[in-house]
Amino acid sequence: MKIDILALGAHPDDVELGCGATIAKEIANGKKVGIIDLTRGELGTRGTAETRDLESKNAAEILGVSFRENLKFSDGFFVNDKQHQIEVIKMIRKYQPEIVLCNTIDDRHIDHGKGSQLVSDACFLSGLVKVETKIENNVQLPWRPKQVYHYMQWKNIEPDFVVDVSGFMDKKMESVLAYQTQFYDAKSKEPQTPISSKNFTESVKYRAQDLGRLVGVEYAEGFNVERYVAVDGLFDLK
Repeated sequence: MKIDILALGAHPDDVELGCGATIAKEIANGKKVGIIDLTRGELGTRGTAETRDLESKNAAEILGVSFRENLKFSDGFFVNDKQHQIEVIKMIRKYQPEIVLCNTIDDRHIDHGKGSQLVSDACFLSGLVKVETKIENNVQLPWRPKQVYHYMQWKNIEPDFVVDVSGFMDKKMESVLAYQTQFYDAKSKEPQTPISSKNFTESVKYRAQDLGRLVGVEYAEGFNVERYVAVDGLFDLK
C-alpha cells in the first residue's frame, strides 16, 4: 500500500498527542495516513499492554487512518541499532510514505528521543540500494521519504513551523481520550502519573491554542525539521 504520511511513535498515544489534529486534517483533505507504534507501552504505570492495544485500535478508528501496526519493540529498552533500524526500514519500504512524522528530538521520556533518532536514521538508510530487506521472502525496493518532521511532546521546544489545525482539535482530543487508562479520570484508582492529571489533559488543548494564537488561527500543532522547508514563493506562507 502506497501512502502519503506515515506517523510513528515510541508508544501508543504519542502520535495522537503530538500530531493527531494534523493527521485528522490531512485525512479530511484526502491523504492516506498510517500509524506505526514502536512498542506496546507495556512499562506504563497505568493500564496494561492489552488495554493499550485496544485503546490504540479505538484511537486509530477515530482518526480514520488506513492502518495501524505495532513493532513490539521493548518499551524503555529498545535501542537505535541495526536490528531495530531494519524493522523500521521494512515498514518504510512497505508503505513508501512521502512524509514521515516521528517523536520529538529531545524529551522527558527517554524513548521519545531514542525513537526520534531511530526513525530518522531508518528513513535515510531505507534509501540505500545496498541495504537489503525482505517481507514474506519478497525483496523490497529502496525508498526514502521526502521529509521527516518531528512533532512536539512534553517539552515546549520551539517549532520550526506549525500546521493550522482549527476545526480538528475535537477529533484529536477524542483520539487522545480513547486512552482511558492513561489520562485524567476522577474516578480512577490507578497511581497518578505526569500525564494523568487534569492539567496535562487541558494542556494538550491550550498548547495548540497558544500556538494558534501566535500565528493568528484558532489552533495549531508544531513540528521540527531536519532540513530547510522550501516554498515556491512568499505568498505560500500564511
